[in-house]
Amino acid sequence: MTSRVPLAARRSLSAHPLRHAFGSLKLRITLGGIAALGLSIALTSLLLVNRAERATLATEREHELAESVRTAALLSRRVVALQQALASVVPQLDAATLASDAALRRFIENQPYLRTLFPMMFVADPQGGVPMYADDKVIGPQNGNLADRDYFQRTLVERRSQISGVVRNKLTGEPVVVFTQPVLEAGTVHAVVGGILRLANRDLIDGLVEAQDENAAAATLVVTDTRGLILAHPDRQRVMGNLAQDPRLARAFEAWRAIGSPVESQGLVIEQPDELVSVSGVPGPEWLVWRVRSAALLLTPLHDARQDALRAAVGLVALFSLGLLALLGWLLRPLTQLRDRARHLFDGTLAPQEGWPVAGGEIGSLVDVLRRVGTERLQLESRNAEVLGQLRSVMSAAPAGIAIVRDGRFELVGTAFRRLFGFDTDPPPGTDDPLLRQPVHRIFPSPLDPPVFAALEQQAFADQRTYMGEWQLQRGDGSCFWARLHSKPVDADDRSRGTIWIVDDIDEAHAAHEHLKWRATHDVLTGLANRSVFAQRAGELVAALPDARPAAIVFIDLDHFKPVNDLAGHGVGDLMLLAVAKAMTSCVRASDLVARMGGDEFALLLDGCSHDTALRIAHDVRDAITAIEMPWNRGTLTVGASLGVASLTAQVRDTAQWLGAADAACYLAKNTGRGIVCSAVEPVVDTPPA
Repeated sequence: MTSRVPLAARRSLSAHPLRHAFGSLKLRITLGGIAALGLSIALTSLLLVNRAERATLATEREHELAESVRTAALLSRRVVALQQALASVVPQLDAATLASDAALRRFIENQPYLRTLFPMMFVADPQGGVPMYADDKVIGPQNGNLADRDYFQRTLVERRSQISGVVRNKLTGEPVVVFTQPVLEAGTVHAVVGGILRLANRDLIDGLVEAQDENAAAATLVVTDTRGLILAHPDRQRVMGNLAQDPRLARAFEAWRAIGSPVESQGLVIEQPDELVSVSGVPGPEWLVWRVRSAALLLTPLHDARQDALRAAVGLVALFSLGLLALLGWLLRPLTQLRDRARHLFDGTLAPQEGWPVAGGEIGSLVDVLRRVGTERLQLESRNAEVLGQLRSVMSAAPAGIAIVRDGRFELVGTAFRRLFGFDTDPPPGTDDPLLRQPVHRIFPSPLDPPVFAALEQQAFADQRTYMGEWQLQRGDGSCFWARLHSKPVDADDRSRGTIWIVDDIDEAHAAHEHLKWRATHDVLTGLANRSVFAQRAGELVAALPDARPAAIVFIDLDHFKPVNDLAGHGVGDLMLLAVAKAMTSCVRASDLVARMGGDEFALLLDGCSHDTALRIAHDVRDAITAIEMPWNRGTLTVGASLGVASLTAQVRDTAQWLGAADAACYLAKNTGRGIVCSAVEPVVDTPPA
């Protein structure tokens, strides 16, 4: 390889051994691995912080569970203490005290400790009446009745202390919890003494549920019953609400219900994203203590530590990258020079051997390869230009229109092709060619033709054959001509290389062919259909039996036509035949067929026409023919007509029978007196016109 490097360059490489050593891409890739090391340091820091977060969450989850269990136990002990305090005053309510309002008042007034525990107290008789009620404002009897309260009835039936659920105070309407204690004598309930705790004032759990503060990591305590009814909440407006509506505990409550709504005094941990949630049961009243703490706020210090670690890692990597960038910039200077030279590889601004960098290693090998590519490209372009010039010469000399089509546009066109489409000369060098600019589909005058042509062409190519078809094409000035178009792929294995079109102008041949087709089916003099077409159309109707629509044939034989020919000559006779053809055509629909059967005989084929309607049309035709008056130097020439009508019926076996019936009816009309219409169905003749 060194033999390709100039002598001065080899001396430069020997004078700078580091340049030669660092020419290896393997060493450069090794240097790039150092950057990956810096990234691994940052990832390790992140992994350690994430592990610390998981450990912290596990520890705090256990702590929160223990706290909820402790709070539930404290609440349970408080409930028991309230029940015991209420039970301790029951012996003071003997029969004499219960019978006297004054004694009951003294009883209430002598319970200062009990009234500090219960903001409201009452004594009720077994019927639910309240002979004595006390709160912080009044002491005295009340008109309310507690007989409809579930907790009151349970106290009477079970004859033991009860704790109500959350109910509305009948006097104030505020949410309360009622503690009741039966007053028994000889196993019979003589009265019920009760204490009432206001939930709105947090009398039940004062000191247990802390109000929401600004401490980001503080836990929130909520007390509910098993239905989710909130008994205590830092936000007092949520008391008596349902936990399913609480924004922080709604999902946890649904998860707790999904596992069977257990009331566990040992507590449960409920999984919830971004929150630490624990719940413990309160034995006795079957309440639940919920404790929720924000995991995100709890992990704020660790998140801050992670951000610090990331910033430090980013700083180190950035510093390391700057040094690496400077090093690689120095190492890859030859590659930069090679890139700049390669940009001119195909534009021809530099000779194939000029401008290449001097380098060793893989870059030096790449320089040699690209230098050879440049040389071979120049040779190939020269050969391609020569072949393209020869191709243009062939296309220009060819008598047929030749074009190369690719991606829906003309890529190369010959002189004859340009002339076919109204472009007489090649465009001047350096200017746009309007024929090459336009899409191929614009040479078709109808927008329906291009997709049909494309489908037929692709089908021919799929069958491994050349496509050939006749199409009406459009010149640049909008005029149209008929052409025979041959199409073949440039490369059958690679359709993307385009197709070759050969277009021949067949406009005159097509017109001659169409004229021959017309003469084969029409009467030359009148332009009406001839006998063969008439028989073919009639045969189609017969073939549709018995499902064919009503139809009729009217045969017309001109009366007094021979004297016109004999007296005025055949030229005038031809004019009379033209006038007759025009008169008949004016009496029928555009869908009906009018034919000249030969000489002075004509016929009508009326599809979808009843027999009566056919007779009416026959009379109209007869009258129209009779009304023809052709001036002549010896007077006025006129003709008449005898007509026979035959309708298509189920008895018709073939076309010949049907035509024969109409011909026979016409013959009958001719022999009966001329100028009349005769029906083949009902052989009744009518009188000729007056």
